[in-house]
Amino acid sequence: DTDRALVLLEEYCKKLRKPEEQQLKKAIRKVMGIFKSSLFQALLGSFKKKATRHGTTSHTSLPAALACDVLGCPKA
Repeated sequence: DTDRALVLLEEYCKKLRKPEEQQLKKAIRKVMGIFKSSLFQALLGSFKKKATRHGTTSHTSLPAALACDVLGCPKA
């Protein structure tokens, strides 16, 4: 769930206070911005519909299936 991921990332970012952790914090904030974007939400919604049609609805399979969809992995 994107909302849960955003909450966890935000909590993690709050713990990053050392100067050497600021680059990681900046990268995480960038990822959070992507998760919040309307483009990401639209792609995720489209993928969930496609996964449901193919019977691939488990949470653990969604990211892998999305990556394969984007990268063109061979079908099993």
